[in-house]
Amino acid sequence: MGTVIGLTLPVGSPAEGQPGLDELAAATAVVERLFRELDGTFSLYRPDSEASRLARGELKLPQASAQMRDRYAEAHEWRLRTEGAFTPERPDGVLDLSGLIKGHAIREAGTSLLALGRHDWCLNAGGDVLVSGSPAPGSTEPWKAGVVDPADRRTLITGYALGGNSRHKAIATSGSAERGEHIWRVGNASDFVQVTVAAPDIVTADVLATAIVAGGTRMLNHAADTWDVSVLAIHADGSMLATPGFHPA
Repeated sequence: MGTVIGLTLPVGSPAEGQPGLDELAAATAVVERLFRELDGTFSLYRPDSEASRLARGELKLPQASAQMRDRYAEAHEWRLRTEGAFTPERPDGVLDLSGLIKGHAIREAGTSLLALGRHDWCLNAGGDVLVSGSPAPGSTEPWKAGVVDPADRRTLITGYALGGNSRHKAIATSGSAERGEHIWRVGNASDFVQVTVAAPDIVTADVLATAIVAGGTRMLNHAADTWDVSVLAIHADGSMLATPGFHPA
């Protein structure tokens, strides 16, 4: 998916026992396998992927795999819920589910880690983070995520507590600061260069971060009123809009 995937597993959990090398290898392998398989299906940068075949017209959506159709249905539902700010198609009409698939991959990897009996972990895919449990197993200590300054990638603007006693387990950031303009803005587009959303689940965080970049302040207000989220949005001039959940690091 063109990014780095990081998995952090604390050791010494009194409930789970200290994981051995075999357990750590198994956890790492399941995360890697899920991301590779989804990338092989949904990447528009791979000419042999199902998504590329759909883009070239070699395959129609009704004949696509159940996995492709399920993710399209999920993306379409998000389009309705965000009033069009999030969309599964590019302006040229090509189906592009990249705005959903990374969050879906993180979600699936988290489910697999729990199935392996690992309950304390932090999964980071290119800055989009999902956590479970605590970095201090057996405690309510939260994981700590940082939000990078879009004008200086070496500097953190603020931090956010995930997991532990926090209801938010996921955080995602979208914008143009790192990858350039790649989000299709709606109508009189805002000048948000970066939007970070914390939410109970990673797909909601990921989709809404993209939707707010695309839809601007109107979409930010809609998200804050509709979902259990915290939002930090940064304008091109460096000014910020934030809901109360964000605080200085």
